[in-house]
Amino acid sequence: MKIAIDAMGGDHAPEAIVKGAEQAVPEIDNLNIALVGDESKIKPYLNDHDQIDIIHTDDIITADDEPVRAVRSKKNSSLVRMAREVKENRADACISAGNTGALMSAGLFVVGRIRGIDRPALSPTLPTVDGKGFLLLDVGANVDAKAHNLVQYAIMGSIYTKKVRLVENPTVGLLNVGTEEGKGNDLTKKTYNQLKEAPVNFVGNVEARDILTGPADVVITDGFSGNIALKTIEGTAMTMFSMLKETFMSSVKTKIAAGMVKSDLKGLQSQLDYSEYGGAGLFGLAAPVIKAHGSSNSRAVFNAIKQASHMVENDVTGTIKTTVESIDWNKGD
Repeated sequence: MKIAIDAMGGDHAPEAIVKGAEQAVPEIDNLNIALVGDESKIKPYLNDHDQIDIIHTDDIITADDEPVRAVRSKKNSSLVRMAREVKENRADACISAGNTGALMSAGLFVVGRIRGIDRPALSPTLPTVDGKGFLLLDVGANVDAKAHNLVQYAIMGSIYTKKVRLVENPTVGLLNVGTEEGKGNDLTKKTYNQLKEAPVNFVGNVEARDILTGPADVVITDGFSGNIALKTIEGTAMTMFSMLKETFMSSVKTKIAAGMVKSDLKGLQSQLDYSEYGGAGLFGLAAPVIKAHGSSNSRAVFNAIKQASHMVENDVTGTIKTTVESIDWNKGD
């Protein structure tokens, strides 16, 4: 198994990328990694390793580049070269912590879609209070969607959750403004009706305030709503810890209290860190493509590599393809 990684993508590249790769190789059987990027910047961090290669390119796509234009014009960039390794069957999966829009464009234009999947979904696994986590899709690959797109998200999310997260018969919830059937806008009402007939374990509507308590293993929504939900969760977590820190540092008494609960707070912070689950999968593409968080450290990169390897080993893409081909889609939406 070989995984190609954009070594120049992310806030801490290439050091975090290289160190994450070096952690992964001895932990994952039969793993080979191709680091794509500027060899002169990668080598200082890389120990000699038979299972890690460098594919040199000195061109990169930055966070400020317009995604589609950058993918088309910077064909020798580390991100596009990485995607080409998958397209040309020299790698089984790819990972980048770089420009999200550019990775989605490279996924579509270079790696390609699974036939029958109209729109891929960007899908992170988020934490829950019981520690099990849940898959949220879509969180921004497509801000507009139709009901059959969301049904496809449910199928892809269920397959991933069963094969990679090892949840037998995963439950699927539809993000909505209320839990009752009949709630929501035209899209959610149509999606609800189609999900009742879909080959998934649909448990009904779920509200945003409840998703971190684990009402479903897979929560589906359109990319507009999903992106807002994701960023609200991120912002709330950051604000909460900032307020806690400010409170604990406000007096001698609270500083003593902070010292007593420091390890517990670090454990809570780790529990709320969704990078512990890996990156966000771009489901619906012809091979596994993982978007790691832009601020990924070596641990987050390692988890993204582990996630990609599980997807390859369990043939998630092949199962999605077979399942989608077996369904007679009624796209009356």
